[in-house]
Order: sequence, then C-alpha cells, then structure tokens
Amino acid sequence: MKDLYELNINRDLNYDGPLSLATVTSRTRKPIPGRFAGRVAVVTGGTSGIGFSVTEELLKEGCRVVFSGRNLKTGKEAERKLKEEGLEGFLYVQSDVSKEEDCALLARTAYEKFGRLDHLVNNAFPFSSTSRDLDNKIWYNAFTGGPLAYARMMQQCSKYMIMNGGGSIVNVSSISGHIAQWCNWTYNTMKGVVGMLSKSAAMDFARDNIRVNLMSPAHIWTRVTYGGLTGDTDLPYEYVRGHVRMTGKGYMLNRGGEAVECAAAVLFLLSDDASYITGEEFMVDGGFIAMGSQGALDKGFRDEREYGLEPIYSHWKFGTLNGKPLRDYPELFGEFYDYENEDSRK
Repeated sequence: MKDLYELNINRDLNYDGPLSLATVTSRTRKPIPGRFAGRVAVVTGGTSGIGFSVTEELLKEGCRVVFSGRNLKTGKEAERKLKEEGLEGFLYVQSDVSKEEDCALLARTAYEKFGRLDHLVNNAFPFSSTSRDLDNKIWYNAFTGGPLAYARMMQQCSKYMIMNGGGSIVNVSSISGHIAQWCNWTYNTMKGVVGMLSKSAAMDFARDNIRVNLMSPAHIWTRVTYGGLTGDTDLPYEYVRGHVRMTGKGYMLNRGGEAVECAAAVLFLLSDDASYITGEEFMVDGGFIAMGSQGALDKGFRDEREYGLEPIYSHWKFGTLNGKPLRDYPELFGEFYDYENEDSRK
C-alpha cells in the first residue's frame, strides 16, 4: 500500500537525484491544428522564455508571427530553433520597444509582410529593479520599456486590427503586480501599472471588437531563473537543489512553472474560444495568489508533518529566501548566510 507521500501526485520529491534543466522543464502541449490559420500576430520579447514559447505554439496552430527582441544573436538563435522544428511563417525583427519608432515599425512590418494583423502579445519587459536607492535611470527604463511600451504597441497594432474588424491582445504581467517583494520597487510597481492599463485599454477597445486581457505568471523556468540547471557552472549541487526546491515553496503545485504553460494560457486568451473574455487577468501561478502567505506557511508545516519532507531553505543566490532577516538577524539565520558575499547583497 502506498503511503501519503507516494499518493501525492504533486509531491516535493526532495530532489535527491540528478538535477538538470531537462528534469524541471519537460512539459509539452498538444496544438489545436488550424486554430489561428490565416491570422497574424506580433510577439514582443519573442526570442526566449515565455515569448519564444508563445511564438512557437502560435506557429504550430497556423498563425504567422512577427516576433521581436533586442539581441540579434538571440534572435537568430530563435529563428534557427523554429526552422529546425519545421515551422514557417515567421519573421524576426530586431527592435527595442522602449523606442516609439520601433513599436510603429513592428506593427507596420507585420501588416506589410503578411497583409493583416490580428493579435498582439506584449511580453518584452525590463527585469531590473531598484528600491530606496531610487536609481532614476532604472525607474525611467522600467517605465519606457514596460507599461509605456505596452501602451504604444497596443496603439500601433490596434490600427491594423480595426481594418480586419477586430482582434485580441494579451499583456504579460506577473504576480509581482499583486504582492510586495524585497528590493523590487520598480518591477512590482510597473507590473501593477500594466494591470490597470490593460483594463482601461479593454474598455476603450471594446467598441472596436478588440479584446484585451492579462496573463500573469509566478516563477517560470526561463534563462533568467535557471540558476545553474544548464550545467554551465560549477555551482555545488546543494545550491542548485536548494534553488529548485525553493521555487516550489508557497505554490499549491509544489513546483515552478514552464514557459509552455504560459503559452497555452496566452493562446486561449487570444483565440475565439475566449470571445466573451476581456479586461480579465488569467493567473498562471500554481495557486500562489489563491493560497496567500498563511496558506504557504500552513502548507510547509503540512508537507513536513504528513509527507516527511525536510524543511526548505536556500542559499541566497538560488531562491527567494528574504535577504533582510539574514543580513539583520544573523543570530537566527547565520547558518544560511554567506557572509563572504555580503557586499554583493547591498
């Protein structure tokens, strides 16, 4: 007879075996053939991570896609991957959506290349942040490359959507628009702005038969969050293990998410299957927001008590363990704090 630990299909396995990128990102989805046949989409930040997965899945369902990214090398690598999969009907455009002229270029290029424009996925977004140090440059870049870029892309793309009688837009936001996070004044604020921007845009564009929705993920495994899983570092195994285990702490599903799971939600919101959905936020967060802080604490105690799991801690570089108590209360957390790297935490 299997015990409770074995019966819990979402159990935390304690990750005692070898860890690699393949062990935490193995999911795929079954495309819906022809769902976007004859349609054209623009995907910003489409060269890697969630944006690349959205581009990839749209192409599999018959959509033609213009995707953007600032780094030419990354863009060419994305093109190579798509070609190796046998996909076609795409165009990479090197651009920086923080620039007004590049936003106009993307929308115009899609229309001129494919003759129409039906969908927009606003995904490119500055990940850097600042806190009470108030770095003005970071604040400015976060705004121009984040919500202002989203607004400009909606403005430019909607002009061509109206020619077709309508369309749909998905703005990628984050759980960071709903919660406070240490040293993330800039990022959290701008993701919060995206939420209200999207709802306001949904109201204004409704008369043009253009729907606007949000897809908000939690921790998703991308090149920003891999943290040693790619095997290109000499990081100790326990650091990597701590990073992976920490990503599941506070999530009902006990794990970080995958880009393809975000893409699946985006495609639904873009499609005619979501024809009566606008101004809404689709959380792809493994139950994070629903559970809340109290639920996360209760879950941790339950997992340790019912399933015999070891308590989860993490080296500061590889997880979301708050740095403030480590720094300010070493008598409580000293065994988990790397004092040699204290300066790099400031």
